[in-house]
Amino acid sequence: MTPNHSTVLVIGGGYAGVMAANRLKTRNDLTVKLINPRPEFVERIRLHQLAVADESTSRVALADYGTVLNAGVQLVVDSVERIDAAAHRVTLASGATLDYDYLVYAVGSTGAVPDAVPGAAEFAYPLSEFEQATRLRERLADLAAPAPIVVVGAGLTGIEAASEFAGAGRHVTLVSRVIGPSLSRAGRRSVLRQLAKVGVTLVDGDAATVTAVGPDHVVLADGRRLLSAVTVWTAGFGVPGLAAASGLTTDDMGRLVTDETFTSVDDDRIAAAGDSASPSRVPYRMSCQASLPMGALAADTVLARMAGETAAAVSVPMSAQCISIGRRGGTLQFQRRDDSPTGIHIGGRAGALIKEQVCRFTLKWLSGEAAEPGSYKSLKGPDRSALAATPSAVPVR
Repeated sequence: MTPNHSTVLVIGGGYAGVMAANRLKTRNDLTVKLINPRPEFVERIRLHQLAVADESTSRVALADYGTVLNAGVQLVVDSVERIDAAAHRVTLASGATLDYDYLVYAVGSTGAVPDAVPGAAEFAYPLSEFEQATRLRERLADLAAPAPIVVVGAGLTGIEAASEFAGAGRHVTLVSRVIGPSLSRAGRRSVLRQLAKVGVTLVDGDAATVTAVGPDHVVLADGRRLLSAVTVWTAGFGVPGLAAASGLTTDDMGRLVTDETFTSVDDDRIAAAGDSASPSRVPYRMSCQASLPMGALAADTVLARMAGETAAAVSVPMSAQCISIGRRGGTLQFQRRDDSPTGIHIGGRAGALIKEQVCRFTLKWLSGEAAEPGSYKSLKGPDRSALAATPSAVPVR
């Protein structure tokens, strides 16, 4: 590394990481390396479709990095085991080390199956990573169609998974205290109608808490046992422990704590974006909707610091929640900029068409930024200046 040529490492090749890496190539004098454990880009918003795919469609959630990543970005297929912030160096799982001038932390999120629920870690199938979805697909391929499936958790992932399985002819029960807790009443009614239409059985209410998972059943808080040949766990997400293991400040979940410029509160050479970032300890909803602009804005912060400029405090607007319900239904729930739901939604076939277009546009936006770094534009989000309890004291070097 020389004063005239800097290296930026981006850890994580998902929506935030790819967007950040592409954005950084607005400067041709930078070496940008994207570190990711997989050689292909994973469309996480299609993993529920991958779980029911056959061999002919098994690549439904994969895209070649050549289609979404700027040609000048070096892809390093490996995992980071530790960040040495003082030395500006990362250690990879392969044993190699990489030095950096700046780093973007975008490791994303993972499926979380709670150890506190007996049998869950052993018998339940999470559905938030490519390997998890592939493992579930292989299990479903060995399962007779009439065999019962229980999906635990009715957030957006649970709703999409349950309806996708039901649309493939499976017998599905969706278990959660509340169906679609982030939706408005009208949006929830839209989802409930469509879940009933595709044949999903609902178990909700105060007693709809899973207290144990067995190889062929789940147990609810009121003692009921539901038969389940496959239990899919979507009730909650976690994040990789890399930041905490590296001695960086994290929130209670393990997300890297930053200020409102997406800069680590420990080190101004580290920025963070996506599901693994916690600006002012008030993180955005885990979604590609937040991750794409966060990736661009975190890269802008790095570029500003490299240029000797003041990084801007920025925020991300949240506009909607898009839910597919099988292949022919969906609900678009409109949100205020602070991510609270409005009473407006679009449901049914129109909702499904919009959701599919949103899925396609995520790749289009990444590809557009790859082809022309700096071209991606995001609307201004709400003022978050009052969220930080205390000003961050980040050393400037």
